[in-house]
Amino acid sequence: MRVSCLQENLSRGLSVVGRAVATRTTLPITNNVLLTTDEGRLKLAATNLEIAIICWIGAKIEEEGSITIPARLLSEFINSLANDRVDMALAPHSRSLQLKCGRFEARISGLDAEDFPPIPTISDGNAIRIEPESLHTAISQVVFAAATDDSRPVLTGVHASFEGDALTLAAADGFRLAVHRLPLASTWPEKTEVIIPARALSELSRLLADQDEPVEVLVNATRSQVLFHLKNVDMVSQLIQGTFPNYSQLIPQSYASRAVMDVPEFLRATRSASVFARDSSGIIRLQVEPGEELAPGKVVISAKAEEIGDNVSEIDAAVSGEAAKIAFNARYLMDVLSVLDGGQVALETNSPSSPGVLRPVGVDNYTHVVMPMFVQW
Repeated sequence: MRVSCLQENLSRGLSVVGRAVATRTTLPITNNVLLTTDEGRLKLAATNLEIAIICWIGAKIEEEGSITIPARLLSEFINSLANDRVDMALAPHSRSLQLKCGRFEARISGLDAEDFPPIPTISDGNAIRIEPESLHTAISQVVFAAATDDSRPVLTGVHASFEGDALTLAAADGFRLAVHRLPLASTWPEKTEVIIPARALSELSRLLADQDEPVEVLVNATRSQVLFHLKNVDMVSQLIQGTFPNYSQLIPQSYASRAVMDVPEFLRATRSASVFARDSSGIIRLQVEPGEELAPGKVVISAKAEEIGDNVSEIDAAVSGEAAKIAFNARYLMDVLSVLDGGQVALETNSPSSPGVLRPVGVDNYTHVVMPMFVQW
């Protein structure tokens, strides 16, 4: 193997696949990154056996070959170099990769590429194309609501429902529910429901930041794996098996009170209250008060911590319906407000013991449900 490429390209490629390198594993080779020549380009691949990321970079191939190298060591060394040409050479029947960049040289011992876990390839099943910006927004507004503990594995994933010309993503952890519906660039042939690990979608979201071409999504025929095909990058993820809860039953179909507020003001007041809520189970109280005659309505946001102090903020709101009181976990409220792109948001409530619903104003493709906290008023 004899390959030359630019340090900048190699560094970027290693940072892309490095997100899939195993951190805690009983299979040492999954700590490595696979380097192999592939049709005139250098292919980098890493896997933790749940997700795999493959990246191709431009390179001058003088001699074909492949090797796996400790990912962290290789990445740190390459990042320390100047932006110059990196020459890599692997002697026949050798496990030692020689690297040279200007006056810097290194030799890194690796493991045989034949022992690297095979990267799944998906050639059968249904495929669809999605605009990267739409998918990035959908993931950011949903993925944070997935559960982080493994007590109910299906809740650690995001439910994806492909139907017709739309994809609906939903995540829930038992305390909140986020649902985002986005258009597809073409029509999905038949309704398909899968559960994609939230971590896989988080990694995909990072990759989408540099994409300007549609992303191809392919679910295999057995619905056990999903492939995301981007420009010069592929990501394959195992799918979570199980039945996702029927979340549509959790979304209230009506409301007794609706308050429309500016997202930045609402977020600022919530953050202010969260400082005092830390020592009181994270509880913040919201009181919705309709306006009188020409005066606008308002929402009073407060938090109280025994022996420390309390906090009260008021923000203007367009209130329809009756006055209302409800309490939320401050973090849950800040999480959803942080992923809304400014503008206004509507808070819909029925009673202090019923879920609160947040919907961006002027957009009908996102719904967020938060369970209330039970407090003494």
